[in-house]
Amino acid sequence: MEPNVDLAAIQAFASKLSPWAHIATVGADGAPDVVPVHPCWEGDTLWTMLGEGSVKARNVAANSNVALHWQVTEVGDGVEVWGTAELFTDVETKKRLWDDVFDYDLNAFAPGGPENSPGTGFLAITPQRALILHQYGIGGLQRWRA
Repeated sequence: MEPNVDLAAIQAFASKLSPWAHIATVGADGAPDVVPVHPCWEGDTLWTMLGEGSVKARNVAANSNVALHWQVTEVGDGVEVWGTAELFTDVETKKRLWDDVFDYDLNAFAPGGPENSPGTGFLAITPQRALILHQYGIGGLQRWRA
């Protein structure tokens, strides 16, 4: 097993895991917050849907550093990604993501679609480093850095 991998290997491994990850953000008060999200890749960018007024959005406005951890398999395989996030709320970005990026029906969360879902936004996460953990790390680690 190669100790260093490229981002494509991280993406491929994550795609074999749960579609759910937990994202950690930190607010202006320094308090951390962790919540589940369903992230999807577009090239080298990781996207997740959120509410414009959510804790995630407020935290990213204060501190753009985030971390994600995919739910591990029954044997403990997992992926962690660290990066920076930026909030997008414009209709053009919403349309592109709605139609071409996400692998689930966004209308279940925002029934007005990209044009009529005020308060709905997307986080673009630019990965800086990532880690594949085999069996919680006992079976080996693989690392990527930008």
